[in-house]
Amino acid sequence: MSLIDLLIGPKLASRDQDSRKIGWFAAVPAMGLDGLGSSSYGPEAALTVMIPLGAASLNWIGPIMAPIVALLLILYMSYRQTVVAYPVNGGAYTVAKENLGQGASLLSAAALMVDYILNVAVGISAGVAALTSSIPTLQPYTLALCLAILAVIAAANLRGTSEAGLLFALPTYLFIASFVGLIAVALWRIAASGGHPVPVVPPPPLHPAFEGVGAWLLMRAFASGCTAMTGVEAVSNGVGAFKEPVVKEAHTTLTVICLVLGLLLAGIATVAHAYGLSAMDQTQPAYQSVLSQLTAAVVGHGFVYYTAMGSLLAVLCLSANTSFVGFPRLCRVVATDGFLPRSFAVADRRLVFSVGLGVLTVTAGGLLVLFGGITDRLIPLFAIGAFLTFTMSQAGMVAHWRKQEGRNRTRLLINGVGAVTTGLALAVILVAKFVEGAWITVLAIPLIIGLLVGIHRYYQQLDASLEVAGPFAIEETEPPTVLVAVEGRNRMADRALQFAMTLSPDVIAIHLLRLAGPEMDDDGKALKQQWHVDVVEPMERRGAKAPRLLLLPAPFRELHGPLLKFIDKLDADTPGRSVVVLIPELVLGRWWERFLHSHRAEHLRKMLLQNGGPRVNVVTVPWRRLG
Repeated sequence: MSLIDLLIGPKLASRDQDSRKIGWFAAVPAMGLDGLGSSSYGPEAALTVMIPLGAASLNWIGPIMAPIVALLLILYMSYRQTVVAYPVNGGAYTVAKENLGQGASLLSAAALMVDYILNVAVGISAGVAALTSSIPTLQPYTLALCLAILAVIAAANLRGTSEAGLLFALPTYLFIASFVGLIAVALWRIAASGGHPVPVVPPPPLHPAFEGVGAWLLMRAFASGCTAMTGVEAVSNGVGAFKEPVVKEAHTTLTVICLVLGLLLAGIATVAHAYGLSAMDQTQPAYQSVLSQLTAAVVGHGFVYYTAMGSLLAVLCLSANTSFVGFPRLCRVVATDGFLPRSFAVADRRLVFSVGLGVLTVTAGGLLVLFGGITDRLIPLFAIGAFLTFTMSQAGMVAHWRKQEGRNRTRLLINGVGAVTTGLALAVILVAKFVEGAWITVLAIPLIIGLLVGIHRYYQQLDASLEVAGPFAIEETEPPTVLVAVEGRNRMADRALQFAMTLSPDVIAIHLLRLAGPEMDDDGKALKQQWHVDVVEPMERRGAKAPRLLLLPAPFRELHGPLLKFIDKLDADTPGRSVVVLIPELVLGRWWERFLHSHRAEHLRKMLLQNGGPRVNVVTVPWRRLG
């Protein structure tokens, strides 16, 4: 077994595609980690904004999270309908393309791409924040840990969605059990104590207030808390990954994700208010995340604490997996429509769209490096892409239901409410977060759209130039002039000459003089004599036309220059006749052999293809050593 088979797995045939599809149990960790993991940094992001309120921030966390949970319910109902209407691929790009037009679809695609990339960066950075909360000595290595986790997730996804989902199932369901259980215990203690529970480990004291409650601050807190909504659209974007029955499996997955997320958001807000939990500065040495404080307050720093925090670390870090499932699939659809390079639509040896996966890894890694792996620095960029996607998807579904015969008014109303509420939330997020860094996202989205349009225009021009009309016609009846590049008389040259003579009787062997420099005494006389004895005389005795040998000076020690000049002369002497250049090339069987050769054949082929003109054809004649 090769190393790549060991790391990524053996090759899969196209017929294995159906066996790689997943059910709801594997889909929850594959597609739900973003939504589930955001329950930790969404409420914390809202509390971070409200730090200036001091203890008063606890009175507002409930009113801030309540409309977010209501939005979650609206989105749940809306995306259930999207899955029914688009059981193959219900992503915002497809919905917008079919119902709102090309411009809206490109806006959706750009927003989704930004959202997916930021989700990877934010999820991993929040996971490392949870780790450094539990083990403070690791805080100086925050960025290195982020990049290492990113590499592990990328490698796991190169094996395929089904294996990644099953691999991440244990930490996902452990996280759900841990924090739903912790919140249940905390709620019981809150009720038993009349709303004043005694924490096992008291949270850090709240800072005194240095700012009053204002509409602007609450709006910013709401905008930050909305980051908890990201990832809800992942199921509709990845419908193609589900096994039959597709709609049922997708609905079950969406229900589990939204139900758990809603319980966590409401529970965290309630427990934070009762136990006096507040946000802290992640860059400070004594930093404790809100969920770390919550866990310690309910069960202390024992086995349960480290089990729960370990599952949180895993889920937050692995929440990037949602993007690793959705981003390559989105890119495949966009590339199929001609707005991304076609390599994005090609499945690799494991039936994974690895080009999209690689782009996601590199761009998310760049963001982590740029912002030092600190979650609070990334949060202002977040949520805009997600809510823009929500709005475009819901608006597209409204148009979809309006076009249907016998309109279903209930479905139209649900998606209409979804479009309006997410649109209003998007406006609030844009206003509240623009100066803090959201302007970067606002700038990135039109730049991505411009890139997509430019790629599409290129493919349109290319396809137009290749288009042909009318019946097939033979324009050339005369065999081409065949040029064979030779360093000397050897087996590679003989093999190329033998092949050349099957193509045309007019074969010219080209040898360049003093190619290695002026100190090399290469005037070609020895080769010319050897050629006459070994090639010309035997061919003439057989009554056959021998290949001519032509010696060309190479004053600038380049292969292509003299050859292109000679080809121009041939074009002038024999207009309309094609030229075929045969390049003998040694096939290198071992990786280290590449360091022992000059690779002139590769360079010559490249230059001839770029500069040879429309009638120049380049053929490689490989030579494979025996043994």
